[in-house]
Amino acid sequence: MIMRQIEDMEGLKIGGHNINNIRYADDTVLTADSEEKLQELLNKVVEESKNKGLELNSKKTESMIITRKTSIPKCEIKIEENTIKQANSFKYLGTQITSDGRNHQEIKSRIAQAKASFQQMKSIMTNIKISIAVRKRLLETFIESVLLYGCETWTIDERMKSSLEATEMWFLRRMMKIPWTAKKTNEEVLTEAQTTRQLMNKIRKRQAKFVGHVIRRNQLEHLVTTGKFEGKRGRGRPREKMLDSLADWMNIEKPSEMIRKMSCRDGWRSMIAHASRHGT
Repeated sequence: MIMRQIEDMEGLKIGGHNINNIRYADDTVLTADSEEKLQELLNKVVEESKNKGLELNSKKTESMIITRKTSIPKCEIKIEENTIKQANSFKYLGTQITSDGRNHQEIKSRIAQAKASFQQMKSIMTNIKISIAVRKRLLETFIESVLLYGCETWTIDERMKSSLEATEMWFLRRMMKIPWTAKKTNEEVLTEAQTTRQLMNKIRKRQAKFVGHVIRRNQLEHLVTTGKFEGKRGRGRPREKMLDSLADWMNIEKPSEMIRKMSCRDGWRSMIAHASRHGT
């Protein structure tokens, strides 16, 4: 009932649609393209909350600017007389959101958590009495599930791709007890482990399935994924989009063509299966 009161207030314009809040259970995010608009939204929520006998906790509320600029502008948002903290990052639904709009910090955090999980299971993962096939299955079930949480929304550049592939080899080398002094190449390690590089293929496959659901559902997620922001594009080379890298993996020339193909679920599944076998 409180949030209904801000439905017509300005927030972000994406694809001609106004988006001023994102909610999941009791997690609420207010969004706007200026400090003034954000303050107006917050003031209205505070006012309507008081009318319903509720109060916002200024210590648990944070603001963040998402920008391409290296120097992050100041954002002084207040709840009545209390200025709320401006954060450079925060966790939303278990995923790290950062002010630069990139996934680097989230991917690094996931890699660190996966390595910690591996170390906790080290006695099993490095036990040569257990067949390598069983240990690879354990790796996929208990370690990769930690690493790949939320990967459906990652935009992966070459730097992060290298980090993820290096992590994949880190697991295999320790499972096979191959020290760096052995000076074995990655190809030799993969042959010895009776496997191939699979991690990036798994990520792309999960992304393709997820985006297919988003496009066919045709709700807010579809709008955010395919819509365009109003205003001028910033200077410099545009960042790579997740849809662009996915189109490359699927060997489809244009993302718009790929989006059109997603409307047929069975056909899209067949394309994903083909890309999984032959994708880069």
